[in-house]
Amino acid sequence: MSEEPSEVEVQAAAAAPAGPGERGMRPLEAIERAHVKAPTRGNRKLEALLGGMNADPEVRGWWHMAQLNSERLAMSDHSWVHVQIVLNIALRLLRLLVKGGVSPAMVADHGMRDRDAEVVVASGALLHDVGMSIHRADHEAYSLFLAERKLRELLADVYPDGERTVVIAECLHAIIGHRRRGEPYTVEAGVVRVADALDMAHGRSRIPVEAGQVGIHSISAAAIDSIDIAAGESKAVRIEIAMNNSAGVFQVDDLLATKLRNTPLAEHVEVVATVEGEAEKRLLSEFRIGG
Repeated sequence: MSEEPSEVEVQAAAAAPAGPGERGMRPLEAIERAHVKAPTRGNRKLEALLGGMNADPEVRGWWHMAQLNSERLAMSDHSWVHVQIVLNIALRLLRLLVKGGVSPAMVADHGMRDRDAEVVVASGALLHDVGMSIHRADHEAYSLFLAERKLRELLADVYPDGERTVVIAECLHAIIGHRRRGEPYTVEAGVVRVADALDMAHGRSRIPVEAGQVGIHSISAAAIDSIDIAAGESKAVRIEIAMNNSAGVFQVDDLLATKLRNTPLAEHVEVVATVEGEAEKRLLSEFRIGG
């Protein structure tokens, strides 16, 4: 990245755990290794939120169970690693948007500060998939009732009662807005939705690919080499996606474009995807149905 490269690439790379996943791990072992990091830039409210999440065994247990259910279903990564990647991408997107003159809802609608918008975005990123600890179907809705109570606990000393109610409502809107038909109304919710879609690089497909269960989601994820998020020239944000195979277009069109359209971010973000090199990488030697 041309600006603050560590926010996505370094944090994500440093977080990736060794091994095939979390099935077979004892709960306390899995919970112990779950620890997310992100640049807070002196935002004490954000620091308090991150510190509270990392110190909370219940939240970390939800992250563990979300990944375990993901592995049971041979899905892509939904662990704390995914949470950390989405968190870092979301904060980067929000900061670039603000730098580009886009006002988040916490500022435009509530007269609060950009730093409060960071709390909303971080809360949405950190808790958007905790409902996966219960079930995949309608997991976004399950995330709401888990997150509402937890945010009341974690933000108790950060915001007074009236403000905390507003902040939590915006956080919950960001969580429910990340589903496919989420229809986010705010910049913050749009940021969480797009950040979730941008965790598309090949590392996310490690579980199904290693298990020999391949499909368009895992193959297309394996085709994504890198994602660069920077300030754009004509728009606030430019996202460049480097692919080793054109199969990655599925990730870009079906997943990212679907989540970007009809959000407050759509007019402020440009996306460019290219296939690197003269020849495409071979991702699949054979594909069979039946037999």
